[in-house]
Amino acid sequence: MKVLLDECVPRKLKHHFGNHEVSTVPIEGLAGLKNGQLLASIVDLEFQVFVTVDKNILFQQNIGLYPVIIVVLDAQRSIIDRLITLLDKFEEQLPGFEPGNLYIIKEE
Repeated sequence: MKVLLDECVPRKLKHHFGNHEVSTVPIEGLAGLKNGQLLASIVDLEFQVFVTVDKNILFQQNIGLYPVIIVVLDAQRSIIDRLITLLDKFEEQLPGFEPGNLYIIKEE
């Protein structure tokens, strides 16, 4: 799958996503866009999954308008070591995720 990491996610996390094609918001030239513009651009660039640590995105946007899977990695601290521990759950749960929905993967 094509996965895009939000600019608030550590860039080095992209190397830990297994067999997915992973890029970042800055690499794609989307840095600084507001969430609505960003989500529309994600769809235009044919990304299927958007990964963020921004827990407020659910309250900022009408997620159902965009045919993309949004995944919030919810760790106590958004540092790469903590986020890496959530990627096994991400891989396990991803096949059941539907576009137009937001999913939260929490640290135990």
